[in-house]
Amino acid sequence: MITAVDSSVLFDILTADARFGPSARRAIGDSLRAGRLVACEIVWAEVGSYFDDPAQAADALDRLGLEFEPLTQAESLLAGQAWADYRRRGGTRQRVVADFLIGAHARTRTDRLLTRDRGFFRAYFAGLQVMDPTAPDA
Repeated sequence: MITAVDSSVLFDILTADARFGPSARRAIGDSLRAGRLVACEIVWAEVGSYFDDPAQAADALDRLGLEFEPLTQAESLLAGQAWADYRRRGGTRQRVVADFLIGAHARTRTDRLLTRDRGFFRAYFAGLQVMDPTAPDA
């Protein structure tokens, strides 16, 4: 089982969020026991912005068991199509193309996506299994 992880879940752990951190940590552990945990360069960049030193960011993500897996050209184009669909449907700029890149990567390369933003990803990436660590059924 390959699980992609969104930056929201990683931030919950790295910031020791009192509300979401414990469930995020459990979900990461469960995902690692089930197989691999991966994230594309967008997630690595978003999380990297939290640290003063890139080496600290890499070390923290490595300690969580996260593997770096960059996007392909096809995934990037899929993300562009999904973002265009979102905008045609009246979507605001609240969602940026980075969100769609994360979704396209997860949809094409993994078995599921671990995120707290489940509705958005389900709406634009049909067939993507989305796991919310804070959901009662998680």
